[in-house]
Amino acid sequence: MSLVEIKSTHNPFRYTLAVEPRISVGPPGKQFLFGGAGMAAAVAALEATTQRPTIWATAQYLSYARPPSVMDLDVLVPVSGKHTSQARVIAHVADAEILTVNAALGSRPGDVSEQWAVAPNVPAPEDCPVREHSWARDGEDIHMLFDERAIKGRFGKQREGGASDDGHCLLWVRPRDPATPIDRVALAVIADFLPSGIGSALGRMAGGNSLDNTLRIRGLVETDWVLCDIRIHAAHAGFVHGRMHLFARDGTLMATASQSMILRIHD
Repeated sequence: MSLVEIKSTHNPFRYTLAVEPRISVGPPGKQFLFGGAGMAAAVAALEATTQRPTIWATAQYLSYARPPSVMDLDVLVPVSGKHTSQARVIAHVADAEILTVNAALGSRPGDVSEQWAVAPNVPAPEDCPVREHSWARDGEDIHMLFDERAIKGRFGKQREGGASDDGHCLLWVRPRDPATPIDRVALAVIADFLPSGIGSALGRMAGGNSLDNTLRIRGLVETDWVLCDIRIHAAHAGFVHGRMHLFARDGTLMATASQSMILRIHD
């Protein structure tokens, strides 16, 4: 079962996503679609339409979709070449545009496969403590779908002490349901855990709302956990910027992500 389930319609270029609490975040009564779930739905729609794997996708977040609404995803493919398609998704609830995703999809023949990004040397997920969230959850949200293990960083009520030296934190993440594959859809969701590094970097109860999210996929390998190597680069004038490397358990780089976010302080 995929983390994010889209449904096809009579129109081969339109899909729908039921916005449910399980793929949302926020306090009860004020939940909204998790940005990574919106990106993942767009990736699924693009791949279903083009029948090609995602190379990169970038989302611009424009508004909030709240449960129990239904979001329409309209796919446009202005260019479809021999090996690569250039496409986009406009996701909306009724007339309100929620997010726009631009993407390239495809694969090319070739035998070059190298990796220069190096996975940090970290303990196995089984030897790491469970990541605790700083809010009480009275119902479902996106984090209930994942098992998260903290390696480095300040999470939950430990986010104090002022700015860190390097803005760096590390997490192991996997879907709780062992039947859920770690595929491009799952990576799109996990990549949006990047804002979890903000509070750790600042040493305060802080987070962010994503303005954008760019996912670049190198390739998938079989793995049971994803190592999220998060670096918050800078915060200034109410905004914060950072990136994430997503490694398989064996150290293979599967994807990278980057975001700019509205800084939210919750002291």
